[in-house]
Amino acid sequence: MSLVRLNIKGISYSQTQNGAYALILNEEGGDRKLPIVIGAFEAQSIAIALEKEIRPPRPLTHDLFKNFSDRFSIVVKQVIIHKLVDGVFYSSLICEREGIEEIIDARTSDAIALALRFQAPIFTYKNILDKAGIYLKVNPKKDDEDQDSILMDDLVAEEVEAATFGDANDGSYKDLSLEDLHNMLDEAVANEDYETAAKLRDEISKR
Repeated sequence: MSLVRLNIKGISYSQTQNGAYALILNEEGGDRKLPIVIGAFEAQSIAIALEKEIRPPRPLTHDLFKNFSDRFSIVVKQVIIHKLVDGVFYSSLICEREGIEEIIDARTSDAIALALRFQAPIFTYKNILDKAGIYLKVNPKKDDEDQDSILMDDLVAEEVEAATFGDANDGSYKDLSLEDLHNMLDEAVANEDYETAAKLRDEISKR
């Protein structure tokens, strides 16, 4: 299967799911976007890595990993988003130390946060992009245009919201008991289906 290189275009905040963000990746040499749901901490870590002027007073978790890796001569060579199951992306870090290559499983949000710190390329397989890639009617700002923030503008955010999060208020959980919701939440977290987990958490909070 052929690999497609991806570049980060920006981050969109969900208006319907509290604390959820969509990281927008763009295929190199194409127009398709790959939106990936991430949490607030990961969104902050990615944003800080993109905004070179911002330096936290103490290292974040991903910065600590980078410092640790540098100390022991470990380099992240590339990140590959290699699997998509039930809306959950699975990724691998391709690492190298003293000429020996290792593959390490990682959450996609963590993998991308680290890829930025190591200046490592991000790839996915063409079949994943064919399955999950979207076209945006309103294109994000180009790299050479002035852009004060990596957050997408409102029009792009609305498109990403519809394509990525859907309607979180569709009432699909309204007939379930709190016990059922908690059981489903535990199962979603165990399966790393954080999009469903966020919806379930919101429904539990409303109760």
